[in-house]
Amino acid sequence: MISKEVKSTAAEPFRVHKTDTGSTGVQIALLTARINDLSKHMTGNKKDFASRVGLLKLVGQRRRLLNYLSRSDQKQYQKVLTELNLRK
Repeated sequence: MISKEVKSTAAEPFRVHKTDTGSTGVQIALLTARINDLSKHMTGNKKDFASRVGLLKLVGQRRRLLNYLSRSDQKQYQKVLTELNLRK
C-alpha cells in the first residue's frame, strides 16, 4: 500500500489543475507507483499468487490507459513515457 505522500508526488507532474485525480496521466502515474510497490513485494514473496494476480491486473489496466492516451493525446503520451521511464 502506498502512502498519500507517494501518491501526490507521483501524480504532481501530470495534474491539469490542483485537485486533478482522474485525468489519464495521473491515473497512469498512480498505477505505476502501485505496480512498483507491488513488484518490490513480489521479489521477497515469490509464492504470493494472489498479489501476483493483482499485479497483472494493474499492469493490464495501465496498458489499456496508455493505449487510450496514445490514441487521444500523443504529446501527453510521450511525456508520460519519459517521466515514468516506461517502454513503448
